[in-house]
Amino acid sequence: MNTSSNDWPSSLDDSELDELDRYLRAHAEDDSLLLDGVHGLLSALAVGPMLVTPEEWLPEVLHHPFADEDEGNRVLALLAKLNDSIEAELDVDAYEPILGEIDTDMGPALSAAGWCEGFSRGIDLRAGLWEKRLAEDPELMELLGPVMALAVDEGILNADAEFEKLSDDEYDECLSQVPAVLGAVSQYWQEHPATEAELDAQVQALAADSEEAAAPPRHRSGHWVH
Repeated sequence: MNTSSNDWPSSLDDSELDELDRYLRAHAEDDSLLLDGVHGLLSALAVGPMLVTPEEWLPEVLHHPFADEDEGNRVLALLAKLNDSIEAELDVDAYEPILGEIDTDMGPALSAAGWCEGFSRGIDLRAGLWEKRLAEDPELMELLGPVMALAVDEGILNADAEFEKLSDDEYDECLSQVPAVLGAVSQYWQEHPATEAELDAQVQALAADSEEAAAPPRHRSGHWVH
């Protein structure tokens, strides 16, 4: 795709990514999302069936008060820029998932575990819409196949049947398909938007969740496929 410099999305540069990564690591709890997980979360929201506001997703990312106003403004600005960049990158076929790194016997290797965890939590924020459609429309399930395979391989999702670990080549192939998967899923929801009944059910579920907001937070992941 040919794009002019003015059309190219304004994504976080390396120094901004490092800055956000350092903040998230410094304030992480046991189940906190790091940079790769936040990118997965926001990616799921970008291609999903219904708007999720920052007021809803920020609690999935930020768990501590800011040290001061300047720090808060800076972190929120970085998160907003990261969020805005995802849809823009998808529009010009420039999207790449932010992945973590793990140590292996063969040296450092990329891992989709954090990204998949975040993607799963993003889907959970509109679980009613996703789960109903995944159960009823095999097309959506098929489109998400490579991401599901990675999530099951990393233990983020539980498979119904016994699942054989992906080979290194299969893992890399699934990773390479993630940008295309997100583009296809976004197009799916544009062509098959949530029905009024589905939206009403989701709104009722959100209202019920808000009534339970005073309860201790629960760790959410792996609930979007059964």
